Amino acid sequence: MQTDLKDFIIDLSNKKGEPKWMLDFRLKSYEAYLNLEEPDFGPKLNINYDDINYYRDNKSKNTDNWDNVEKDIKNTFNELGVIDAECKYLGGVTNQFESEVVYHNTSLSNEGLIFCSTDDALKNHEDLFKKYFNSLVNYNENKFTALNGAFWSGGSFIYVPPYTKLDRPLQSYFRIESESLGQFERTIIIVDEGAELEYIEGCTALSHAKASLHAGVVEIFVHPKAKCRYSTIQNWSNDVYNLVTKRAIVDEYGKMEWIDGNIGSKVTMKYPSCILKGDYSSGNSISIAYAKEGQVLDAGAKMIHLGKNTKSSIISKSIAKDGGVANYRGTTKISKNAVNSRANIKCDTILLDNLSKSDTYPKNILDNNSSILEHEATISKVSEEELLYLKEKGIAEDAAKNLLVLGFVDEFKKELPMEYAVELNRLLKN
Repeated sequence: MQTDLKDFIIDLSNKKGEPKWMLDFRLKSYEAYLNLEEPDFGPKLNINYDDINYYRDNKSKNTDNWDNVEKDIKNTFNELGVIDAECKYLGGVTNQFESEVVYHNTSLSNEGLIFCSTDDALKNHEDLFKKYFNSLVNYNENKFTALNGAFWSGGSFIYVPPYTKLDRPLQSYFRIESESLGQFERTIIIVDEGAELEYIEGCTALSHAKASLHAGVVEIFVHPKAKCRYSTIQNWSNDVYNLVTKRAIVDEYGKMEWIDGNIGSKVTMKYPSCILKGDYSSGNSISIAYAKEGQVLDAGAKMIHLGKNTKSSIISKSIAKDGGVANYRGTTKISKNAVNSRANIKCDTILLDNLSKSDTYPKNILDNNSSILEHEATISKVSEEELLYLKEKGIAEDAAKNLLVLGFVDEFKKELPMEYAVELNRLLKN
C-alpha cells in the first residue's frame, strides 16, 4: 500500500505539471506522514487510512463561467446558495468540489491583486508561492500537516498588494460528496503592508456510511499595519473527520481576526492560531461549536505573543445537545519579551440536556511581569426559569431552547456578514 501511494503521489504531481521541487516536497511529506503518530490529546480518532481515497478528479475543469461547470456540480452549488451569494455581495469566489477547484471568478479589478486556486498560483506565480509556501505551517508538525503536504490539491491563493482595501469579501467553498474521500486543500493568504482583506470559507458534505477526512492547511501572513478577517462556517456531515491546521503571523500594528463556526463533522480538531510577532500587533478569535449526537468538537484558538504591546482576545461559545461533546482547547502565551501585552480568554458553555458534555483545556503562560493574562470560563445547563417563562408565553419547549441558543451565540453572529448570520440561524434551528 505504501509503495502504491508513493507511485500515486508521483503520478499526481506529474499530472498537475508541477516542478521537481514540489514533487520532492510531496515525497518528503509522505515519509513524515508514515513516521508520525496521531495526536496524543483530544478526541479518539478511528480513521482507516487504507479506505481513504486521497484524490478524486472530476469532469469539470477550473472555469470562470458557470455554464462550463458540470450540471450536477453546478446544481449542488446553486442549492447551497453559493451562486446567489456571488452575485449579491462577494468580490470573488473559489469553489472546490472534491479534490479540485471547478469554478473561480472575481469581479474586483484592484491592480496587483492575485486571487486564484493554489494550483494555479504554483504555475503562474511560482516565486511568490515558493516564498510563503510551508514557511508558517511546516509539513512535519503533525500527521495531518504531513498528509496535506503529500496530497494537497486545490485551495485558494490570495495576495493583496500594499494599501489596498478590498470593498467586498472573497470566498472559498469546499464540498465533499464521495464516500471515504480525503480533501487536502492548501490556502495561502498574504495581506501586504496597510492592506485589508475579508475572507469567507464554507464547507459541506453529503453523509455516507464510511468516514471521509478533511485535513486542510491555511497559512496567513499579515504584514505591517495590515488587517485580515477570516470567517468560517463548517457544516460537514457527521461522518467527516475535520482535522485542520490554521495559522497567521502578524507584523507590527497588524490585526488578525478569526471568526470560526463549527456545526458539523463527526470529529473536529481545529485551533486557529495567531503569532503576534510585531510590536502593537493584535489577534482575535471568536468561535462557536455546536455538538449533537455522535459528534465530538474539540476546538479553540492559540495566541502567541512575541512583540511588545500586543493584544489578543479569545471568545469561545460551546453548545452540546443529545449526548454531543463540545470542548474548548487553547493556548495563550505571552513571552518574556512581549512586555506590556494583554490577553483575554472567555469560554462559555451551555448544555441542553443531561447526556451532553463539555470540558475546557486551557494552557496559559505569562512570562513577564508587565503584562496581563485573564481567563474566564463558565458552564451551565439551560435555565429552567427561562424555559418556563418562554413556555408560559405559549412557546413550545424545543422552540424555546432554539431561542436561548440563538441568544447565546448572538456575539458570534454579530461578527458575520448578514447573509451568513441568516444561514447560521437556519443551521442552528435544524
